[in-house]
Amino acid sequence: MVLVLALALIWVIGYLDYLTGRDFAMSAFYLMPICWAAWADGRRGGIMLAIIGAVSWLIADSMSGFAYPYPWMPYWNALILLVLFLVVVYWLTDARTAHHSLEGTVRQRTAALQALESEIKERERLEAAKLRAERLAVVGRMAARVAHEVRNPLGSITLNIDLIHKEIDRLAEGSRHSPNEGRALINDMREEVCRIGRVVEHYLRFAQLPKLQRQPLDLNAFLDQKLAFLYAELERANVKLRTQFDPAPPTVNADAEQLWQALLNLIRNSCEAMPDGGQLTVGTRQDGGQVLLRVSDSGIGMTRQQLHRVFEPFFTTKKEGTGLGLALVQQIITEHGGHVECESAGGKGSTFTIYLPSGGES
Repeated sequence: MVLVLALALIWVIGYLDYLTGRDFAMSAFYLMPICWAAWADGRRGGIMLAIIGAVSWLIADSMSGFAYPYPWMPYWNALILLVLFLVVVYWLTDARTAHHSLEGTVRQRTAALQALESEIKERERLEAAKLRAERLAVVGRMAARVAHEVRNPLGSITLNIDLIHKEIDRLAEGSRHSPNEGRALINDMREEVCRIGRVVEHYLRFAQLPKLQRQPLDLNAFLDQKLAFLYAELERANVKLRTQFDPAPPTVNADAEQLWQALLNLIRNSCEAMPDGGQLTVGTRQDGGQVLLRVSDSGIGMTRQQLHRVFEPFFTTKKEGTGLGLALVQQIITEHGGHVECESAGGKGSTFTIYLPSGGES
Protein backbone atom coordinates (compact mmCIF):
# COMPACT_ATOMS: atom_id res chain seq x y z
CA MET A 1 0.00 0.00 0.00
CA VAL A 2 2.83 2.38 0.89
CA LEU A 3 4.63 1.60 -2.39
CA VAL A 4 1.48 2.31 -4.39
CA LEU A 5 0.95 5.67 -2.66
CA ALA A 6 4.65 6.57 -3.04
CA LEU A 7 4.52 5.65 -6.74
CA ALA A 8 1.43 7.83 -7.23
CA LEU A 9 3.20 10.70 -5.48
CA ILE A 10 6.21 10.34 -7.83
CA TRP A 11 3.92 10.55 -10.82
CA VAL A 12 2.29 13.68 -9.40
CA ILE A 13 5.72 15.26 -8.85
CA GLY A 14 6.79 14.20 -12.37
CA TYR A 15 3.69 15.82 -13.86
CA LEU A 16 4.31 19.05 -11.91
CA ASP A 17 7.92 18.91 -13.07
CA TYR A 18 6.71 18.69 -16.65
CA LEU A 19 4.25 21.57 -16.20
CA THR A 20 6.74 23.92 -14.51
CA GLY A 21 9.63 23.04 -16.76
CA ARG A 22 12.82 24.85 -15.83
CA ASP A 23 11.01 27.53 -13.81
CA PHE A 24 11.06 25.45 -10.59
CA ALA A 25 13.65 22.94 -9.39
CA MET A 26 11.39 19.97 -8.67
CA SER A 27 14.05 17.26 -8.59
CA ALA A 28 14.55 17.44 -4.82
CA PHE A 29 10.87 16.63 -4.23
CA TYR A 30 11.35 13.12 -5.68
CA LEU A 31 13.18 12.29 -2.46
CA MET A 32 9.96 12.47 -0.41
CA PRO A 33 8.22 9.36 -1.84
CA ILE A 34 11.59 7.59 -2.21
CA CYS A 35 12.43 8.11 1.50
CA TRP A 36 8.90 7.15 2.50
CA ALA A 37 9.10 3.89 0.54
CA ALA A 38 12.60 3.12 1.84
CA TRP A 39 11.58 3.60 5.48
CA ALA A 40 8.29 1.73 5.18
CA ASP A 41 9.27 -1.11 2.82
CA GLY A 42 13.04 -1.36 3.17
CA ARG A 43 15.93 -1.15 0.72
CA ARG A 44 14.24 -2.99 -2.15
CA GLY A 45 11.25 -0.64 -2.21
CA GLY A 46 13.53 2.39 -1.91
CA ILE A 47 15.73 1.30 -4.84
CA MET A 48 12.67 0.64 -7.01
CA LEU A 49 11.23 4.09 -6.24
CA ALA A 50 14.68 5.69 -6.82
CA ILE A 51 14.84 4.20 -10.32
CA ILE A 52 11.25 5.21 -11.08
CA GLY A 53 11.94 8.71 -9.74
CA ALA A 54 15.03 9.16 -11.94
CA VAL A 55 13.16 7.88 -15.01
CA SER A 56 10.18 10.17 -14.22
CA TRP A 57 12.52 13.15 -14.02
CA LEU A 58 14.11 12.18 -17.34
CA ILE A 59 10.72 11.87 -19.05
CA ALA A 60 9.49 15.19 -17.62
CA ASP A 61 12.75 16.87 -18.64
CA SER A 62 12.62 15.45 -22.16
CA MET A 63 8.99 16.56 -22.62
CA SER A 64 9.74 20.09 -21.39
CA GLY A 65 11.53 20.87 -24.68
CA PHE A 66 14.69 22.26 -23.09
CA ALA A 67 17.65 22.16 -25.51
CA TYR A 68 20.92 20.85 -24.05
CA PRO A 69 24.31 21.68 -25.64
CA TYR A 70 24.97 17.92 -25.86
CA PRO A 71 22.35 15.20 -26.36
CA TRP A 72 23.76 12.94 -23.64
CA MET A 73 23.46 15.56 -20.88
CA PRO A 74 19.84 14.74 -19.74
CA TYR A 75 20.85 11.08 -19.34
CA TRP A 76 23.89 12.13 -17.35
CA ASN A 77 21.74 14.32 -15.09
CA ALA A 78 19.25 11.46 -14.60
CA LEU A 79 22.14 9.16 -13.70
CA ILE A 80 23.48 11.66 -11.17
CA LEU A 81 19.98 11.99 -9.65
CA LEU A 82 19.71 8.18 -9.48
CA VAL A 83 23.07 7.97 -7.64
CA LEU A 84 21.91 10.65 -5.21
CA PHE A 85 18.61 8.84 -4.66
CA LEU A 86 20.40 5.53 -4.08
CA VAL A 87 22.83 7.07 -1.59
CA VAL A 88 19.89 8.48 0.37
CA VAL A 89 18.10 5.13 0.21
CA TYR A 90 21.15 3.21 1.50
CA TRP A 91 21.76 5.74 4.26
CA LEU A 92 18.11 5.79 5.30
CA THR A 93 17.72 1.98 5.30
CA ASP A 94 20.89 1.65 7.41
CA ALA A 95 19.38 4.15 9.87
CA ARG A 96 16.11 2.17 9.76
CA THR A 97 17.94 -1.09 10.55
CA ALA A 98 19.83 0.57 13.40
CA HIS A 99 16.57 2.04 14.70
CA HIS A 100 14.83 -1.36 14.66
CA SER A 101 17.86 -3.01 16.23
CA LEU A 102 17.84 -0.39 18.97
CA GLU A 103 14.11 -0.92 19.51
CA GLY A 104 14.70 -4.67 19.77
CA THR A 105 17.51 -4.15 22.27
CA VAL A 106 15.31 -1.81 24.33
CA ARG A 107 12.46 -4.37 24.29
CA GLN A 108 14.82 -7.18 25.32
CA ARG A 109 16.32 -5.16 28.13
CA THR A 110 12.89 -3.98 29.25
CA ALA A 111 11.70 -7.59 29.32
CA ALA A 112 14.86 -8.59 31.20
CA LEU A 113 14.28 -5.81 33.74
CA GLN A 114 10.64 -6.84 34.16
CA ALA A 115 11.71 -10.45 34.65
CA LEU A 116 14.34 -9.33 37.15
CA GLU A 117 11.76 -7.21 38.96
CA SER A 118 9.37 -10.19 39.09
CA GLU A 119 12.19 -12.40 40.36
CA ILE A 120 13.10 -9.86 43.04
CA LYS A 121 9.45 -9.63 44.14
CA GLU A 122 9.19 -13.43 44.23
CA ARG A 123 12.39 -13.66 46.29
CA GLU A 124 11.08 -11.02 48.66
CA ARG A 125 7.82 -12.94 48.98
CA LEU A 126 9.68 -16.20 49.61
CA GLU A 127 11.96 -14.56 52.17
CA ALA A 128 8.95 -13.02 53.89
CA ALA A 129 7.19 -16.40 53.83
CA LYS A 130 10.29 -18.09 55.25
CA LEU A 131 10.58 -15.50 58.02
CA ARG A 132 6.87 -15.83 58.72
CA ALA A 133 7.18 -19.63 58.83
CA GLU A 134 10.09 -19.37 61.29
CA ARG A 135 8.08 -17.04 63.49
CA LEU A 136 5.08 -19.34 63.27
CA ALA A 137 7.26 -22.29 64.27
CA VAL A 138 8.50 -20.43 67.35
CA VAL A 139 4.99 -19.27 68.18
CA GLY A 140 3.69 -22.80 67.64
CA ARG A 141 6.19 -24.29 70.06
CA MET A 142 5.36 -21.64 72.65
CA ALA A 143 1.62 -22.13 72.12
CA ALA A 144 1.95 -25.89 72.49
CA ARG A 145 3.87 -25.55 75.74
CA VAL A 146 1.45 -23.00 77.16
CA ALA A 147 -1.53 -25.08 76.04
CA HIS A 148 -0.21 -28.20 77.71
CA GLU A 149 0.50 -26.26 80.89
CA VAL A 150 -3.00 -24.77 80.91
CA ARG A 151 -4.92 -27.91 79.94
CA ASN A 152 -4.38 -29.81 83.22
CA PRO A 153 -5.41 -26.90 85.52
CA LEU A 154 -8.48 -26.37 83.34
CA GLY A 155 -9.50 -29.98 83.82
CA SER A 156 -9.10 -29.62 87.57
CA ILE A 157 -11.08 -26.35 87.60
CA THR A 158 -13.90 -27.97 85.57
CA LEU A 159 -14.06 -30.90 88.00
CA ASN A 160 -14.20 -28.56 91.01
CA ILE A 161 -16.94 -26.49 89.36
CA ASP A 162 -19.01 -29.65 89.01
CA LEU A 163 -18.43 -30.47 92.69
CA ILE A 164 -19.36 -26.93 93.74
CA HIS A 165 -22.53 -27.19 91.65
CA LYS A 166 -23.51 -30.38 93.47
CA GLU A 167 -22.61 -28.82 96.81
CA ILE A 168 -24.86 -25.84 96.09
CA ASP A 169 -27.74 -28.21 95.30
CA ARG A 170 -27.13 -30.15 98.55
CA LEU A 171 -26.96 -26.99 100.67
CA ALA A 172 -30.09 -25.63 99.03
CA GLU A 173 -32.09 -28.63 100.29
CA GLY A 174 -31.89 -27.40 103.92
CA SER A 175 -32.21 -23.70 103.15
CA ARG A 176 -35.06 -21.40 102.29
CA HIS A 177 -32.87 -19.46 99.84
CA SER A 178 -33.01 -20.28 96.12
CA PRO A 179 -29.82 -21.79 94.68
CA ASN A 180 -30.46 -20.15 91.28
CA GLU A 181 -28.04 -17.28 91.85
CA GLY A 182 -25.23 -19.69 92.78
CA ARG A 183 -26.05 -21.88 89.81
CA ALA A 184 -25.91 -18.88 87.48
CA LEU A 185 -22.47 -17.94 88.78
CA ILE A 186 -21.28 -21.53 88.36
CA ASN A 187 -22.64 -21.63 84.80
CA ASP A 188 -20.83 -18.37 83.97
CA MET A 189 -17.61 -19.84 85.34
CA ARG A 190 -18.16 -23.01 83.31
CA GLU A 191 -18.68 -21.00 80.09
CA GLU A 192 -15.46 -19.06 80.64
CA VAL A 193 -13.54 -22.26 81.34
CA CYS A 194 -14.98 -23.81 78.17
CA ARG A 195 -13.96 -20.74 76.19
CA ILE A 196 -10.40 -21.03 77.52
CA GLY A 197 -10.52 -24.72 76.60
CA ARG A 198 -11.47 -23.85 73.01
CA VAL A 199 -8.59 -21.37 72.79
CA VAL A 200 -6.21 -24.05 74.09
CA GLU A 201 -7.48 -26.49 71.47
CA HIS A 202 -6.94 -23.88 68.73
CA TYR A 203 -3.40 -23.31 69.93
CA LEU A 204 -2.67 -27.04 69.99
CA ARG A 205 -4.13 -27.51 66.51
CA PHE A 206 -1.98 -24.65 65.25
CA ALA A 207 1.17 -25.93 66.95
CA GLN A 208 0.74 -29.63 66.13
CA LEU A 209 -0.38 -29.65 62.50
CA PRO A 210 -0.43 -33.32 61.43
CA LYS A 211 1.85 -34.54 58.65
CA LEU A 212 0.37 -34.14 55.18
CA GLN A 213 -1.26 -37.19 53.63
CA ARG A 214 -1.27 -36.14 49.99
CA GLN A 215 -3.23 -37.67 47.17
CA PRO A 216 -4.41 -36.46 43.71
CA LEU A 217 -7.54 -34.36 44.13
CA ASP A 218 -10.05 -33.24 41.51
CA LEU A 219 -10.63 -29.80 42.98
CA ASN A 220 -14.01 -29.14 41.35
CA ALA A 221 -15.52 -32.46 42.47
CA PHE A 222 -13.97 -32.07 45.92
CA LEU A 223 -15.52 -28.62 46.39
CA ASP A 224 -18.90 -29.75 45.06
CA GLN A 225 -18.97 -32.54 47.63
CA LYS A 226 -17.81 -30.44 50.57
CA LEU A 227 -19.87 -27.31 49.85
CA ALA A 228 -23.05 -29.41 49.71
CA PHE A 229 -22.81 -29.85 53.50
CA LEU A 230 -22.75 -26.08 54.02
CA TYR A 231 -25.92 -25.14 52.13
CA ALA A 232 -28.17 -25.26 55.20
CA GLU A 233 -25.70 -23.26 57.31
CA LEU A 234 -25.29 -20.65 54.56
CA GLU A 235 -29.05 -20.39 54.08
CA ARG A 236 -29.55 -19.73 57.79
CA ALA A 237 -26.96 -16.93 57.55
CA ASN A 238 -28.77 -15.50 54.49
CA VAL A 239 -25.64 -16.06 52.38
CA LYS A 240 -26.04 -16.92 48.70
CA LEU A 241 -23.36 -19.32 47.43
CA ARG A 242 -22.02 -18.91 43.90
CA THR A 243 -19.43 -21.20 42.28
CA GLN A 244 -17.13 -20.34 39.37
CA PHE A 245 -15.24 -23.53 38.51
CA ASP A 246 -12.73 -23.94 35.69
CA PRO A 247 -14.38 -26.05 32.92
CA ALA A 248 -11.23 -28.20 32.77
CA PRO A 249 -11.15 -29.75 36.28
CA PRO A 250 -7.86 -28.69 37.93
CA THR A 251 -6.00 -31.39 39.86
CA VAL A 252 -3.80 -30.83 42.90
CA ASN A 253 -1.82 -33.21 45.07
CA ALA A 254 -3.11 -32.33 48.53
CA ASP A 255 -4.19 -33.51 51.94
CA ALA A 256 -7.97 -33.32 51.50
CA GLU A 257 -8.75 -32.94 55.21
CA GLN A 258 -6.27 -30.15 55.83
CA LEU A 259 -7.14 -28.33 52.59
CA TRP A 260 -10.82 -28.38 53.56
CA GLN A 261 -9.89 -27.13 57.04
CA ALA A 262 -8.18 -24.12 55.42
CA LEU A 263 -11.10 -23.49 53.06
CA LEU A 264 -13.65 -23.84 55.83
CA ASN A 265 -11.77 -21.20 57.83
CA LEU A 266 -11.94 -18.80 54.87
CA ILE A 267 -15.61 -19.52 54.21
CA ARG A 268 -16.63 -18.99 57.83
CA ASN A 269 -14.58 -15.80 58.02
CA SER A 270 -16.42 -14.58 54.92
CA CYS A 271 -19.80 -15.41 56.47
CA GLU A 272 -18.86 -13.55 59.66
CA ALA A 273 -17.90 -10.56 57.49
CA MET A 274 -21.50 -10.54 56.15
CA PRO A 275 -23.63 -10.28 59.35
CA ASP A 276 -26.69 -9.29 57.33
CA GLY A 277 -26.11 -11.82 54.56
CA GLY A 278 -24.58 -11.40 51.14
CA GLN A 279 -22.90 -13.34 48.36
CA LEU A 280 -20.11 -15.88 48.79
CA THR A 281 -18.19 -16.90 45.67
CA VAL A 282 -15.93 -19.94 45.49
CA GLY A 283 -13.99 -20.43 42.27
CA THR A 284 -11.17 -22.42 40.71
CA ARG A 285 -8.88 -21.65 37.76
CA GLN A 286 -5.96 -23.37 36.10
CA ASP A 287 -3.17 -20.88 35.37
CA GLY A 288 -0.18 -22.59 33.77
CA GLY A 289 1.62 -24.59 36.44
CA GLN A 290 -0.62 -23.24 39.20
CA VAL A 291 -4.16 -23.80 40.39
CA LEU A 292 -5.97 -20.78 41.83
CA LEU A 293 -8.69 -21.24 44.43
CA ARG A 294 -10.66 -18.10 45.31
CA VAL A 295 -13.04 -17.34 48.16
CA SER A 296 -14.76 -13.95 47.80
CA ASP A 297 -17.44 -12.22 49.85
CA SER A 298 -19.50 -9.06 49.64
CA GLY A 299 -18.94 -8.22 53.30
CA ILE A 300 -17.59 -5.31 55.28
CA GLY A 301 -14.03 -5.70 54.01
CA MET A 302 -10.88 -4.59 55.81
CA THR A 303 -8.87 -1.44 56.24
CA ARG A 304 -5.37 -1.20 54.83
CA GLN A 305 -3.88 -1.66 58.30
CA GLN A 306 -5.98 -4.78 58.93
CA LEU A 307 -5.09 -6.17 55.50
CA HIS A 308 -1.39 -5.73 56.25
CA ARG A 309 -1.72 -7.83 59.43
CA VAL A 310 -4.35 -10.31 58.24
CA PHE A 311 -2.08 -13.40 58.41
CA GLU A 312 -0.29 -12.33 61.57
CA PRO A 313 -0.74 -14.88 64.40
CA PHE A 314 -2.99 -13.72 67.28
CA PHE A 315 -4.23 -10.70 65.31
CA THR A 316 -8.02 -10.61 65.25
CA THR A 317 -10.87 -8.12 64.96
CA LYS A 318 -13.37 -10.48 66.63
CA LYS A 319 -14.27 -10.16 70.29
CA GLU A 320 -13.78 -13.85 71.00
CA GLY A 321 -11.35 -14.71 68.20
CA THR A 322 -7.98 -16.35 68.80
CA GLY A 323 -6.26 -14.77 65.79
CA LEU A 324 -5.02 -18.17 64.61
CA GLY A 325 -7.55 -19.01 61.89
CA LEU A 326 -5.88 -17.25 58.95
CA ALA A 327 -2.40 -18.03 60.28
CA LEU A 328 -3.43 -21.70 60.24
CA VAL A 329 -4.73 -21.32 56.67
CA GLN A 330 -1.41 -19.87 55.59
CA GLN A 331 0.53 -22.57 57.39
CA ILE A 332 -1.50 -25.36 55.71
CA ILE A 333 -1.14 -23.85 52.22
CA THR A 334 2.59 -23.22 52.72
CA GLU A 335 2.99 -26.89 53.70
CA HIS A 336 1.38 -27.73 50.35
CA GLY A 337 4.00 -25.66 48.49
CA GLY A 338 1.64 -22.77 47.78
CA HIS A 339 0.79 -19.37 49.17
CA VAL A 340 -2.23 -17.22 50.03
CA GLU A 341 -2.97 -13.65 49.00
CA CYS A 342 -5.73 -11.32 50.16
CA GLU A 343 -7.39 -8.33 48.50
CA SER A 344 -9.88 -6.23 50.40
CA ALA A 345 -11.40 -2.78 50.68
CA GLY A 346 -13.65 -1.32 53.34
CA GLY A 347 -17.30 -1.87 52.45
CA LYS A 348 -16.46 -3.80 49.26
CA GLY A 349 -15.72 -7.27 50.59
CA SER A 350 -12.61 -9.44 50.58
CA THR A 351 -11.06 -12.01 48.25
CA PHE A 352 -8.65 -14.69 49.41
CA THR A 353 -6.72 -16.45 46.64
CA ILE A 354 -4.91 -19.73 47.29
CA TYR A 355 -2.12 -20.62 44.84
CA LEU A 356 -1.28 -24.33 44.71
CA PRO A 357 1.09 -26.26 42.41
CA SER A 358 -0.85 -27.98 39.63
CA GLY A 359 -0.95 -31.76 39.71
CA GLY A 360 1.43 -31.99 42.65
CA GLU A 361 4.28 -29.92 41.17
CA SER A 362 6.60 -28.36 43.70
